[in-house]
Amino acid sequence: QVQLVESGGGLVRAGGSLRLSCAASGTIFSINTMGWYRQAPGNQRELVARITNGGSTNYADSVKGRFTISKDDAKIAVYLQMNRLKPEDTAVYYCNADLAPWHGSSWYDYWGQGTQVTVSS
Repeated sequence: QVQLVESGGGLVRAGGSLRLSCAASGTIFSINTMGWYRQAPGNQRELVARITNGGSTNYADSVKGRFTISKDDAKIAVYLQMNRLKPEDTAVYYCNADLAPWHGSSWYDYWGQGTQVTVSS
């Protein structure tokens, strides 16, 4: 079983910063990508940022230049540094991992429980 545990959400004023963390644990053989998605009320879940095993990154256009994704392979963790936050960044942020739990298995998607980020104007 794989678990993703997020932390770091909260309430911040526009222009402020937050750092989200996500640690993976359990049966993990190999990780393809880890990333962050978000879902605001009434909206679909959308990709915020993703990082591959090799370190390549991609970002939603709305966060480019403000958010930075990074990872720590030794800790099996992924981070999202969010700067210059805007009210429209308000959402529940979910950690995601695309991984193979054991040698020879398929890749599976796993999700964290979500952490609320609220940006006040």
